[in-house]
Amino acid sequence: LPLLGSEPFVVVNGDIWLRYEFASLRERFADMRHNAHLVLVDNPAHNPQGDFALNAGRVVSEGESRFTFAGLSVLHPALFTGLSEGKRALAPLLREAIAAGTVTGEYFAGPWVDVGTPERLTELDQQIRAGII
Repeated sequence: LPLLGSEPFVVVNGDIWLRYEFASLRERFADMRHNAHLVLVDNPAHNPQGDFALNAGRVVSEGESRFTFAGLSVLHPALFTGLSEGKRALAPLLREAIAAGTVTGEYFAGPWVDVGTPERLTELDQQIRAGII
């Protein structure tokens, strides 16, 4: 974490594929008064209940329409303040920040794929080769 500095940074999960305009995240850096900004997508078949909801640009735990975390975020180093060194899951940190009201978010209509299994990777490869997505 010390190598990342004191400015917000982009995190992209290594097991996702999407056609997102990454340059649009620059505006999130300019107005980063929160600990995190999450990109949310429609719920895939393997996560029908979703992860979070959006309420006026803020990510909340519960809501009428729930979405899935896309695995794309802008994180501020303040999210990690006070933590001891070592690996840890990001989800609990995000849930704490959401409860504290310090997480913004946006809905992304896709295309997006969670390439979490060999079968989904094969399906994505076929869709790309066929020009479907």
